[in-house]
Formats: sequence, structure tokens, C-alpha cells
Amino acid sequence: MSSSEKLILTTGNYAVAEGAIAAGCRFFGGYPITPSSEIAHYMSRRLPQVNGTFIQMEDELASIVAVVGASYAGAKAMTATSGPGFSLMSETIGLGVMLEAPLVIVTIMRGGPSTGQPTKASQSDVMQTRFASHGDYEVIVLAPASVQEMYDFGIRAFNLAEKYRTPVIVASDGIVGQMMEPVRYHTDFELVNRKSPQVSPEEYQPFEVFDEDLVPGMALAGTEYNFYVSGLTHDITGSPDMTPETAVTLIKRLCDKIRRARLEISEWEEQHLDDAEVVILSYGINSRGVPEAVEQARKKSHKVGLVRLKTLWPFPEELMEKLGRLGVKKVIVNEMNYGQVIREVQRFRHLGFEVAGSLVPTTIPFSPRFIYDELLKEI
Repeated sequence: MSSSEKLILTTGNYAVAEGAIAAGCRFFGGYPITPSSEIAHYMSRRLPQVNGTFIQMEDELASIVAVVGASYAGAKAMTATSGPGFSLMSETIGLGVMLEAPLVIVTIMRGGPSTGQPTKASQSDVMQTRFASHGDYEVIVLAPASVQEMYDFGIRAFNLAEKYRTPVIVASDGIVGQMMEPVRYHTDFELVNRKSPQVSPEEYQPFEVFDEDLVPGMALAGTEYNFYVSGLTHDITGSPDMTPETAVTLIKRLCDKIRRARLEISEWEEQHLDDAEVVILSYGINSRGVPEAVEQARKKSHKVGLVRLKTLWPFPEELMEKLGRLGVKKVIVNEMNYGQVIREVQRFRHLGFEVAGSLVPTTIPFSPRFIYDELLKEI
């Protein structure tokens, strides 16, 4: 092990916080909510040690607004929450998209709806992460399955947020967030910072685009760059503009800067796809029992493969197309909910595969035995 890294035993909530700090996060605005509270606790201690700022706001609405403001002041900023708190943040997620404010939200999913099961895990908020706010927009959502990935995805979330000037969500759950595993706190990664203004202060327009990535350079509030931004539909100057033409131009650009980069953003793990007739698709904590079940099935000469989504949104359409090209006959979606990501997979049935699901709104991840038994019902 090199001197630039160390291996420690820690929780997922602590690991994602440390990953954020490694990526340059220097502002956290939050409000405690189970099972994400440890992230705020950790940041309240660690950020002052790295010349950062921690602030506990009066609620989740104020927390994410503070994060948007910190981002425009030049800080890499984040918050953390769980289901009910994420609901309160929904409107400002849309504001972050409209203002193109790079920021990170970690949501540690718990059982719902309403107060639900605060101390339990769930995967029932994955559609909420995608469609929380109103209006047309795209968002990036990462789905870690281990404590190591909490650290790694904490770094990646900030890099993606900075590169594409957009809110990025790390969607974990109460088990990954609070369980303990060995983690390598490495520093061998690329650090991405937001694009700076490409013109002089006199020429600067806050939403003028010069590059094919459709991402405008970002000036900081309080500098020699004087500018105005608004959550209203706006032109390149940031001034409100309610014309249909401006709305079309703006919304298409906000969406297309993510859609065009889908191949770069989307990540997944795959095993045994070359000969697979049946593929189990899973993500997060519920994916951890799948490899053992698949290996047991293959020992019985069943041609089974697996796919684990590391990125939920944008949804990996290229992966679905690959499964179609490979001649997969059936995709079985495993989820700790009553059917959410499966609806995305069903959109690709025209590629020739059936779609089935093991969909249980439980707080307990599927065991390898359960996954194997459910698989045999579909073969």
C-alpha cells in the first residue's frame, strides 16, 4: 500500500463524507434525519479541520438553499438527507438545475411512504431521485453498493457536478450507510473543477455557451464578474424571458448537456453476459447477494448473467441495447420496492427480451437463496 492511501474500518456514511472532502467539499448545509444523520455529525467535526464550513440549518428546505448559495460563492458544497427531507428539498433541486449550480445531495433511503420506517433500509425512493422536482430536466444519480463505493462515489459525484454544472445525487440506503467495512481512502483520482468564465468581466453572460459540452463558464458571486441569475426561464444574460423560443432553447440545453454525455456518465458491472439467456439486474445493497446466486445457477448449467447498475440516471440505454444484441431472452429486475427501475427496463422490451421482477417492498436485502429460488421460477 502506497503512502498516499490507507485502509480503515468505517461506515458508509462516514466514507461518503470523507470522499466528499477528498474531492474538495468545503461546505455542508444540513439537518439531521435518520439514517443519514451521521454524515452531518462527521462533517461538523471534519470540515473545520480542512478550513471548511459546516452549518446546521432549521430544516431541509433551508439546508439545500444554503448549499446552492455556497456553490455560487465558489465552494464545493453538499447536503445529506433521507426520504422526507429529500421531499422538502425537491423544489430547490429544480432551482439548482435551472441555475446550473454544481452540488451534491446524498440520500440514505429508508422505508416509506410518510414517516415510514426511519431506522430501516429501502430502495423505494429511486424514482423520487429522478423526478423529485417539477418540469423537464435531467439529473445524475449514483447507486453505491458498498462502503468503499460510498467513498469512491462521493468523489465521483463532485467531479460530475463540477463538470456538468448540475446537482448530483448519491442514492444509498440505511444498510450501506450504517454498516462497517474496510475502505481504502485513496488519493489517486482526477480532481475536476467547474469551468471558469471564458471571457472578460465586461463581456460575461452567465449562461452563454462556447463549447460543445453545452456547459457555460461559471463566475463567482462577489467577484469582478457582475451578473444576475434567476429560477425563471431566462436568456443567456440570466434575465427572465418568457418567450416560447427561449424556453425551448434553455430546457433543451439543460437536458442535452446530460443526455449527450450519457456514455461517459453511465457505469455498470456485468458478469457472464457472453452466453447469458437470463440476466439478473440489480443495484445498491440488494445487488450483493446476486453473484452467489448466479454462480450457483451456472453450476447447474443455467445460462445466467448479472448486471449491477452503478448509475441509475441517466438510465443506461446502451446497456439495454447490448442485452438485446447479445440475444438475452429475459431480464429479471431485483428491487427492494414494489417496482420502480423495472419500469425503465420494460421500455426496452422491443429489443427482444422479456422483463420479469422480484419486487418486494421490504427493508431486508434479498439473500442469495431467495434470489436463486426466484430465478428458478423464471428459467
